[in-house]
Amino acid sequence: MALFWEILTSALILISAFFLVVGSLGLAKLPGTMRRLHGPTKATTLGIGAMLIASMVYAIGVRGEWSVHELLITFFLVLTAPVSAHMVAKAHILRAKEERADLPPTGRPVGWATISGLRKSQWR
Repeated sequence: MALFWEILTSALILISAFFLVVGSLGLAKLPGTMRRLHGPTKATTLGIGAMLIASMVYAIGVRGEWSVHELLITFFLVLTAPVSAHMVAKAHILRAKEERADLPPTGRPVGWATISGLRKSQWR
């Protein structure tokens, strides 16, 4: 029975390695900041998730112990990765003035900004 858990753990580690390599290549090779965000936020998150699942499967199947650490790490990763990617994207939009002209209108007077609750008189 331990062989089954080891094969399942190995398969999850290989899946994890694939997604981590794809995410890293996307981060290194894609042009522009906005396209590079997809590598670490999508593929790398899946890779780390598969690695954490492999660790949980190994702990339960081979050692016979329950491990909560991986669940906590997964929860933290799922919460923080989209938020950090969103903040990087918003900062890029705010700083890249030449690219801002190509964006579609937002329907608000402030446009694509990180702070949308300010009136024009409050802008710096």
